[in-house]
Amino acid sequence: MHVILFYDIGEDYIERRGPYRAEHLALARQAFERGDLVLGGALADPVDGVVLIFRGPSTEAAEAFVKADPYVKNGVVKSWRVRKWTTVVGEGSSAP
Repeated sequence: MHVILFYDIGEDYIERRGPYRAEHLALARQAFERGDLVLGGALADPVDGVVLIFRGPSTEAAEAFVKADPYVKNGVVKSWRVRKWTTVVGEGSSAP
């Protein structure tokens, strides 16, 4: 199963993330190395959100990421939501 973690961010996201960016990226790299995180990054033109795609049997990895993320803990992220995603095409899709 895939899970999408959406972050809603403020207009000043680029400036506010600076002090926490290294810790956030380290957390993301650890999740990737464990095989939990597939892809992640900020939406562009405009930068108005962040999307992280997780793979696993439940939403647990995405929710654990949120709890540990310095962007969330320090208010850089205004709100977040996790959605299960039924993937049907592509490498690793859950229902080919």
